[in-house]
Amino acid sequence: MENFKMTFARYEKKYVITRAQKAKLLALIGSRLIPDAYGESTVCNIYFDTPDYRLIRTSIEKPVFKEKLRIRAYNFPDRQSNAFVEIKRKSDGVVYKRRVLMPYGQAHDYLCEDVHPETEHSQILREIDYLRSFYGDVQPAVALFYDRMAYYWQENEELRLTFDSNVRYRCENFDLSCGDRGAVNISGEQIILEIKLADAFPLWLSSALDSLGIYPGSFSKYGAAFQDMQQKRKLPEVQLPYLHRVMTA
Repeated sequence: MENFKMTFARYEKKYVITRAQKAKLLALIGSRLIPDAYGESTVCNIYFDTPDYRLIRTSIEKPVFKEKLRIRAYNFPDRQSNAFVEIKRKSDGVVYKRRVLMPYGQAHDYLCEDVHPETEHSQILREIDYLRSFYGDVQPAVALFYDRMAYYWQENEELRLTFDSNVRYRCENFDLSCGDRGAVNISGEQIILEIKLADAFPLWLSSALDSLGIYPGSFSKYGAAFQDMQQKRKLPEVQLPYLHRVMTA
């Protein structure tokens, strides 16, 4: 399998922009960017949650600490394709991602069928098992897809920009190998720009964003899908307290 980074600690800034702003931004800074390993792809995810959607309901409240559990693959995997089982946490504005790479079929069976992978029991797998135990009945909640263009700065690959569009989801048939059929959940003219970095913005990037009137905003793809599901399916309103627990090292 390819050599992928399994742990991250970085800042992530999100922006909701138009296609026109995207084109202008790439015209300004594109010469500094290189497409990443996936370049242009369809990102395929299964998000996991409790039956009462405890993780996403808590996340929407914007607590100091929040976390998500998901399977991520690219371009409609088969059972042998690479996939990541990921815990994504955010604490005091810093995003921590810890993930394990395994065949998609194994990842699906692990989290959807409770068949533990026949692989070395790494620290990250133990953390995933602990999260599942902590929340109890964790199950597939939504299959979520979007088209992504991803770049990194040629002078520092820790600085990454991703442009996500055509966000769609479904809340049944969670197998990612079945394609990306689902309800469209974002306007065709909107793009979710995410800038991911370990340090401060370089001046050239800040200046380009300012010149185009691009300012940070808040957008959760899973959160937006949940709210759409809530509206269409009339999911019950449940007020949950913030979750406070110590992050696993």
